[in-house]
Amino acid sequence: MTLKEIKEILQAEIICGEDLLDIEIQFAGGTDLMSDALAFGEPGLLLLTGLTNSQSVRTADIIGAKAIVYVRGKKPGKDVIEFAQSKKIPLLSTKFMMFTACGHLFSHSLPGVNEFKEKKPNAR
Repeated sequence: MTLKEIKEILQAEIICGEDLLDIEIQFAGGTDLMSDALAFGEPGLLLLTGLTNSQSVRTADIIGAKAIVYVRGKKPGKDVIEFAQSKKIPLLSTKFMMFTACGHLFSHSLPGVNEFKEKKPNAR
């Protein structure tokens, strides 16, 4: 599924990274605890979170996430947007709550982290 398709499913606004909407997203995970993202994160993840400070972008960069979707209509400040741009991590914002956003993506066949790991050879 492309990030552009995810944008449409979640009725999301692009905050930055409009030129990266063709990237393929294979799985997603949602959390407001960046320690959880560090624990379950895998390269290629779409991270859904309500945490809009620089830690969300820093964590996404560390785990190799492809993009971040901020839930509950949240949007980061200018410094966070600039940081994401420097790391080439697209940022989107959706009005949906975390549960609803994840449910919409799952119902459109985007697997969660566990489902992705189960299908992946040599899963940790």
